[in-house]
Amino acid sequence: MNITSKINTVIRLCTLGLIILIALSGCESGGDVTIVNLGGTTVPDTPGETVWLNFKQTAETASGGRLELRPLIYGQLGSEEQLLSGLRRGRIQFANLSAQVTSTVVPELALLYAPFLFDDAGQADYVYDTYLTSLYRDLLARHNLHLVTWYEIGFHSIYATTPVIVPADARGKRFRVSSSLNARLFAAAIGTDLIPLGFGEIVSSLQTGLIEAGDNSVSLYAGTGIADEAPHYSLTRHAFGVSVIVADKKWWDALPSGDRAVLSDSFPSIAETRQLSRAQDVADLNDQSRGIITHELSDEQRKAWRTATADVTGQLIEQLGGRAHDIHALILKGKAEYKQRIKQQP
Repeated sequence: MNITSKINTVIRLCTLGLIILIALSGCESGGDVTIVNLGGTTVPDTPGETVWLNFKQTAETASGGRLELRPLIYGQLGSEEQLLSGLRRGRIQFANLSAQVTSTVVPELALLYAPFLFDDAGQADYVYDTYLTSLYRDLLARHNLHLVTWYEIGFHSIYATTPVIVPADARGKRFRVSSSLNARLFAAAIGTDLIPLGFGEIVSSLQTGLIEAGDNSVSLYAGTGIADEAPHYSLTRHAFGVSVIVADKKWWDALPSGDRAVLSDSFPSIAETRQLSRAQDVADLNDQSRGIITHELSDEQRKAWRTATADVTGQLIEQLGGRAHDIHALILKGKAEYKQRIKQQP
């Protein structure tokens, strides 16, 4: 399916979703059936879509008809910021939100996007599974959000209309940044002209020349129209992106324990979604029909990116406050443990 067809599909789905939402307005359950509105901004024919639709089928079957999941997952309810608002107001029960957007509620989430915080995916997996899941579940719970699980977005790299191989190539470029602190600090560190934009504005802004570059994961670059306008993708792999799968905690806590178990068990495990996401990233970058010009960096070039952004983590910790310092120390501890485990493997 080409990008035009995908856009038309999403438009049709959005229209249908709005009709459904109007019908659901003010309705949390129907008789003995509990309605679960699922909010997301996924794209058709992606692992994200597959995960949501399989979740719906598995949970409804396992509940024996007690649960009805209604997937408004194609942006029908608006941007991630709007989804977060709807979730906290009880209009949505379940949603997939990037950690960057959710950091507007839990600032410490922005720390997870510190540049070069993780050396590779295996290291990130160990730290998340061993230390970060329970910690962030507690932090999110204080804001009426229940962390069901993480969903991997993948390492962020640089996209641009012309090659950006080293930080000097980015200097002065009109660079799209999200509203998150980590994005602004990273872009400032490499000397770009910061242009704050919502994700939905990226493609049109590339077309008009308002922006020339930005950063994102393969999954949010290759199949969303960005690659068509900015075909150069430099594999800096500078930030490890994740989403949070979260539920309205007040609603979650009021559910019968059996229904909570069904919903928790029906959503794919983090191991499953990691495998899906990583396989899709490889497929997208190797798909010549997408026209992506991939730039694999040398060790020296990656070192230049690390050097240019070396101060960002400290700036993040200082400006975020809260538990950011302690969380960073815990991440360093986990990385050291992982390194030791790797050394001990035969």
